[in-house]
Amino acid sequence: MPSTESNNLSKDWPEQFFRFLENEKDASIYTLRNYRQALGGFADWYHNENGQTAPWGNLKRDTFRVFLRHLGRSNFSQAAIRLRFSAINSFYKYLMRRGLLEASPVKGITLPKPSKRLPKFMTIEQMVQLLDAPEAEYRTKILANEGTNKKVRQTPYLRDRAILETIYSCGLRIGEICRMLCGEIDANELVVNVHGKGKKERQVPIGKTAVEAIQSYWLRLAKSPETNDPVFFASEKTRSPIYPRLVQLRLKNYLKACGLDPALTPHKLRHSYATHMLDAGADLRSVQEMLGHSNLATTQIYTHVTTERIKRAYNEAHPRA
Repeated sequence: MPSTESNNLSKDWPEQFFRFLENEKDASIYTLRNYRQALGGFADWYHNENGQTAPWGNLKRDTFRVFLRHLGRSNFSQAAIRLRFSAINSFYKYLMRRGLLEASPVKGITLPKPSKRLPKFMTIEQMVQLLDAPEAEYRTKILANEGTNKKVRQTPYLRDRAILETIYSCGLRIGEICRMLCGEIDANELVVNVHGKGKKERQVPIGKTAVEAIQSYWLRLAKSPETNDPVFFASEKTRSPIYPRLVQLRLKNYLKACGLDPALTPHKLRHSYATHMLDAGADLRSVQEMLGHSNLATTQIYTHVTTERIKRAYNEAHPRA
């Protein structure tokens, strides 16, 4: 049983957990946001139900079962419910590893089965259209400002093209590309050193087209892998590392310009990368390593995507399908 002192300090356990995720696990801003929403959502619900702060060290399994029913009645999707309980489960595992608790009150709770959703991706033709969009937009603005004194800066478009090319060429997460440093690309060997989740590093091949886009951007800034400025992709105003939200907004603009769904996220470029690689015959283990997946089952979802597309093509084309 936890000590009385541990129970009195339990109100501080969530913040200790978040610091652990940020400092020791190098969790992304999205992971931290999701975990805060999960624990904060439970804490708010518990306070509304019981009129007091959640005593994390004394909570019972039945309390979490009631919370689970509350989420179901509140029209949370199966995925959202599983995400919240995954965060709560990770929190209690952390407490147990720290010796603050002996057992988890969420262990043994049956969650709704996840619905089988295949990841969205873009076709190769759509990807080519998107990758060409920054240069096309730059040229459009040049034409629109002909005859005026207004200058159109080329640097942001060179940077955006290099970012999109690199994400697609290497199958990177948005956080990974924002953390990249100049010295971590070998343009001769065509490999990039990537800092993934949980401070894990991996080497990923990069295509010549992406390297050329990066070099064009750096040439504009007079940068190189040996430069004293280590930032790979920089914010135009602050020269600090580019942040995820800016990448999302720029991508949305280019998707609109191409007539594609502006709701597609940078992660869909990663999905497209994996799908196109497997379509072209890459083996599953290699794609797993390049994506930085710790579990092969995570990568296998992309084989379902290609299989479903093959089935659709067969059903549409075969006369006796």
